[in-house]
Amino acid sequence: MKVFKKKGELTRFQILAEIAKGEPHLRQKDIAEKLGITVQAVSENIKNLVDDGYVETGFGSAKYKITKRGIEKVKGEASNLRKYADNVLETMNAYKSVWPAIAREPMKAGDKIWLEMDKGTLYATKKETSAYAEVLNDAKEGEDVALIRHEGTIELELGTVTIIRLPTINQGGSRSCNLERVLEIYNTGFDKIGAMGTVSRAVADKLGIEIDFEFATPEATAAAAKRGLNVMVFAVGKMTKSITRRLDSEGITYVIKDVLNGEASED
Repeated sequence: MKVFKKKGELTRFQILAEIAKGEPHLRQKDIAEKLGITVQAVSENIKNLVDDGYVETGFGSAKYKITKRGIEKVKGEASNLRKYADNVLETMNAYKSVWPAIAREPMKAGDKIWLEMDKGTLYATKKETSAYAEVLNDAKEGEDVALIRHEGTIELELGTVTIIRLPTINQGGSRSCNLERVLEIYNTGFDKIGAMGTVSRAVADKLGIEIDFEFATPEATAAAAKRGLNVMVFAVGKMTKSITRRLDSEGITYVIKDVLNGEASED
């Protein structure tokens, strides 16, 4: 697409467009200030525009007047500029929403592939699902692949959350916790483990349980469950309230289990 390929063509187009407006008393200084160039540059360009038959000079209050040929010149270049801009916007619209996924199979740029969520990770697959996209660049199996032009809905069920309410330090902390009960719950299987509070860290360390997140725990718990992961969270005493408030706002199902020695209540 031909758009101002030669040096100075854009400036000439801008000056010609300003003259085309037909403003009376238009001065070279006015054009220079508007375009951010020197008066000398305006003067030289106008001289060339006159020589090429795009502009005429000396018409009363209007020092400059665009010719019929000049009008056609502005129209043609403006049209090319619009087409170029539209083309750029179309390209940017395709790129503005680029999703990363893990390729289940080798993929080539331009391939139409399908999307699925597995254990909180988005995968690109050649097996048809309810959502699809276009591959932006080549990728090997297991590599991250860039995807554009997403359509459809990714099927995803919310995960559930099990909150282990631990005794506070005033209640004895980890020493008052029924560790066997905690381990029994943990062994039922979870995708992610969260924690809130120092007692939670102590209990996890005693049982050799690896914590996946312990900062911004309510937010992290909700985010994981929204991706379909089942989460177990250690929380001390009233800390459970900050988690349950967040889960309630997201419509995520949860259960609270007390593990203070001698207690086995469930909310």
